[in-house]
Amino acid sequence: MKIIDAHVHIYPDKIAQKASQSISDFYNLDAAYDGKVSTLNEACELAGVSQCLVHSVATNPSQVGSINSFIRKTAMQHPRKFFGFATVHPLAKDIEFQIENAVAAGLSGFKLHPDFQKFFADGHEAMQTFEIIDGRLPVLIHAGDNRKPYSGPERILKLCKAFPNQTVIAAHFGGWSQWGKQAKELSSLGLYVDTSSSQAFISPEKIRELIDIFTSERVLFGTDYPIWNIKNEIEMLNRILRDATEAEKIYHLNFEKLMSESNNKAIR
Repeated sequence: MKIIDAHVHIYPDKIAQKASQSISDFYNLDAAYDGKVSTLNEACELAGVSQCLVHSVATNPSQVGSINSFIRKTAMQHPRKFFGFATVHPLAKDIEFQIENAVAAGLSGFKLHPDFQKFFADGHEAMQTFEIIDGRLPVLIHAGDNRKPYSGPERILKLCKAFPNQTVIAAHFGGWSQWGKQAKELSSLGLYVDTSSSQAFISPEKIRELIDIFTSERVLFGTDYPIWNIKNEIEMLNRILRDATEAEKIYHLNFEKLMSESNNKAIR
C-alpha cells in the first residue's frame, strides 16, 4: 500500500541535531531521529513510506528566506517524493512579500505554528495571513496545546470559520493535548486533520473516535518526524483502521485529493 507522511519537519545537516533537540525540549520528549533529510529517507524506506509533506518553522521573521530556500531546494532534489510547504511568520512586517515569494517559488503550501511563532490562531496577524493566502494553497497549522494560549481548537475553529474556502490541515487531530475539544465543530467545517503526535498520548479507542468524528475522508497520516518512529506509527495505526479501504484513504488518497484540488484552484 502506498503511504504518504503528511507531517514531516526537516533541517539542514549542520543544524538538524540542534533543531530536533529544540523540538524535543519543547515537548519534553526524546526525538527518534536527528532531523536530517538523509535520515528521513532511510526511515521512510524502512517503513514503506513513498512520499512526504516536508516543512520547517521560522521562529522569527529573519529565518523565512533561508528556510524556504532549503525546503524548495530539497523538494526539487526529490521531486517525486517531497511536497515542500513554505514557512511564513505572521508577525513579520513583510508577510505579503513572504507569501508571494513562496507561491512564486512553486512551494506546495504553507506551515504555521502559533505556539513556536507566538501568534494567536484567531488573532489579527493570523487573519491577515489567511486573507492573503485565501484559497490559493493549503495551510498546515499546528493545533492545540493546553500549556499555551495560542492554538487551542476554539481559536482554530474561529480562524477556519472566517475563511471557508481555504484548505486547512489542523495538525494532531485538531488539538494536541486537547484531543476531542471542538472536534465536531471543526469537522463540520470540512477541514483536514492529521494523526501526528497523537498515538503515543491517547488510547486506540480515542483515536478511533476521532477518525469517526472527522471521517476517514478527512484524516491524513502524519508522524511529526523527527519526533516519532515512522514504522511504529504505521503499525499502531494499522491496528485501529477498520479495513483496506479506510487505510488507502488515510495513508494516501486523502492527501492526493487535497493536493489535486489545491492545484486546480491555483490554475484557475
